[in-house]
Amino acid sequence: MSLICSSIGRKMIMGICGFVWAGFVFTHMAGNLLIFAGAEAYNKYGHAITSNKPLLYVAEVVLLLSIIVHAVLGIWLFIENRKASPQKYAVPASHEKRASVASKTMAFQGSIVLFFIIYHLITFKYGTVYEVTYDGVVMRDLHRLMVEVFHNPMYVVGYIICLLLLGLHLSHGFASVFQTLGLNHPSYSPTIKKLSLIYAAVVTAGFISQPIYIYLLNP
Repeated sequence: MSLICSSIGRKMIMGICGFVWAGFVFTHMAGNLLIFAGAEAYNKYGHAITSNKPLLYVAEVVLLLSIIVHAVLGIWLFIENRKASPQKYAVPASHEKRASVASKTMAFQGSIVLFFIIYHLITFKYGTVYEVTYDGVVMRDLHRLMVEVFHNPMYVVGYIICLLLLGLHLSHGFASVFQTLGLNHPSYSPTIKKLSLIYAAVVTAGFISQPIYIYLLNP
């Protein structure tokens, strides 16, 4: 309870929750790359995940609680920061102290990303259910749904824009977690920042490659 009462504590909890989602986002992106291996590989992957109900439910509860806490604390900290500095400084900050575009727009990015996640779940998890049979096992044909959705150019454009914002959010958030937890150090902080950028770029490119591939090459 003492953590939630301090600004640093809230940032720590928010960072840890964000880190949980960062791990999920990477594994989700990597698994979805099976779309390039064809319908059967992709559908069997999806079936394997959804068939393990106990583990699936635990993962969903953890992810749901993490994103709720992350969003609530993010809004809380945003309001606190606005109250603490209602006016711009009379003297502009130096280049070294000036906040990056990614850090200054975290609240905006987070809001769009949250909307995207909800819409993404509605579209795919709770979207149209098609069925297919492999080796006598009936499973959901997620590949067909993916192809159907990503042949809508408006959805593809919106998806790419949201993924670019997600990448921007991750590029700053991933590195800031280490700083919040006191794990930064002048000797390796630059490396953490570079790894954060690489991580965000890989996740963004991995996700974006899927709708582009389907729209252009998968009739």
